[in-house]
Amino acid sequence: MNPQTALLIFGMGMLLVMFLFYPEKGIYYRWKKAILSTERVLIEDALKHLYDCEYRKVNCTLQSIAGNLEISSDKAAKLVQRLESLRLITSENSNLFLTPDGRSYALRVIRVHRLWEKFLADETSVPEIDWHTQAELKEHKLTPAQANALAAKIGNPVIDPHGDPIPTSEGNLPEHVGVLLTTLKTNDVAIITHIEDEPKTIYSQIIALGLHPGMQIRVIENSQTRIVFDAEGDEKILAPSFAANITVELIRDEEEIQKEFNTLSNLKPGEKAEVIRISNALRGQQRRRLMDLGVVPGTIISAEMVNPSGDLIAYRIKDAVIALRKNQTDHIFVKNIEDND
Repeated sequence: MNPQTALLIFGMGMLLVMFLFYPEKGIYYRWKKAILSTERVLIEDALKHLYDCEYRKVNCTLQSIAGNLEISSDKAAKLVQRLESLRLITSENSNLFLTPDGRSYALRVIRVHRLWEKFLADETSVPEIDWHTQAELKEHKLTPAQANALAAKIGNPVIDPHGDPIPTSEGNLPEHVGVLLTTLKTNDVAIITHIEDEPKTIYSQIIALGLHPGMQIRVIENSQTRIVFDAEGDEKILAPSFAANITVELIRDEEEIQKEFNTLSNLKPGEKAEVIRISNALRGQQRRRLMDLGVVPGTIISAEMVNPSGDLIAYRIKDAVIALRKNQTDHIFVKNIEDND
């Protein structure tokens, strides 16, 4: 063989080897990294599922892992074996349990997930329906140090936007409290404390009704086919299977029950009202803008004018005239006051 040809073939071979096996960047290393990353994601998702079962005091099994992670039973069995070999879980009578190390690992992942949801809700304009999906991507990428930095950036919150408690950096988490909406009786009054964001199809319909944590409800009817309730002045209807995704806390003190739900959008030109509170439905940039404009409890607001479409209304807030849209003023609760001037 011609020496030049041999040298060329050798050179091309070396380039191919480098292309395939170059440290960190070669195809082999990227493929191996992807495999390890996929395995880690499955491990972390399984640990989250086990912790959720433990938190809700329900049994976790190989079948429940397969269903939750949407993998085959064979793949779930191999995953369980891997978790046991890592001493992250133990098994007893077909039920699976977290070890202390497994619980600690699960809480680290849950902390990142809930912090990221809180960040998306309060600091971005990402639609509510997408918070969970985006947080699931981030929960596998942030280190504990990065999670702590994120928590500090958003004020070290203790509750995520769905009403779930956020684990501390030490792994502490409050006990599960509240009851399901389905358990309430007629005329019971409660506050929504948590809305389950999975499955997405049910969650999307719940948020389409405008329901959110912090909202006061009063049950009108609770039957086997539907639950009818008043939610801050609006009547809502849910099937029991959907209502089971909502956790509430009963209000037992009559003085804590809000009787009227008048909103700024009902104010007519020339009328005045005092701001009582801003609904939790307004979050992030919208909420901050309103507060920067002076829309805070105790502020006196007067309606000045309405545009022909009826959507945009000018309000006098302190010494400024500000235009607000109905989708904002619907969530500002006020108390009408008489003008004595």
